[in-house]
Amino acid sequence: MKIPKEITTYCPKCNEHTPHKVTIYSKKPNSGLNVGQRRRDRKLKGYHGKVKGQATVKKIAKRQKVLLECKKCGYTVERVLGSRTKKKLEFNI
Repeated sequence: MKIPKEITTYCPKCNEHTPHKVTIYSKKPNSGLNVGQRRRDRKLKGYHGKVKGQATVKKIAKRQKVLLECKKCGYTVERVLGSRTKKKLEFNI
């Protein structure tokens, strides 16, 4: 799926349509200190077998997310493009 590097769209902070810089969203790795991760580690610790594991059904495709940064004020907004798609996002040249 091809997207332009710059989109003119609504900025809620400026309250008008302004040019936005488009970047592809990438999730940061989890730290091992999150509450859920600590709880999961505690459950899986020891000799009692696998209490909590991964889901058996995997999703085939992901929803593609982009970050829109306003060039006027610098405000950043997340936007999901389309429905589920197998194709990766790439920029138009």
